[in-house]
Amino acid sequence: MTERVKLIWDFRGPNAKYIAEHHAKHLSEFSETEKLNNAFTGHEEMTPMHHIAFFVVEKSLMNTLRETLKPTRGQIYDEP
Repeated sequence: MTERVKLIWDFRGPNAKYIAEHHAKHLSEFSETEKLNNAFTGHEEMTPMHHIAFFVVEKSLMNTLRETLKPTRGQIYDEP
């Protein structure tokens, strides 16, 4: 299996949930447009006032996507 990374965008505040959901939708559209293999997006609640949108991609794409999409942070993705 190819090593993958999880690119993360942090959103905080009372509207964080809706912003993270909306951002994840745009990431999904980007993935479809660019025909990225083995990639997926989503959003998670960290606390009621802190939500994230994420984009899991192959590690080989990390540098290009980091420059293009400007995530807040990233981490190695481990299969659940």
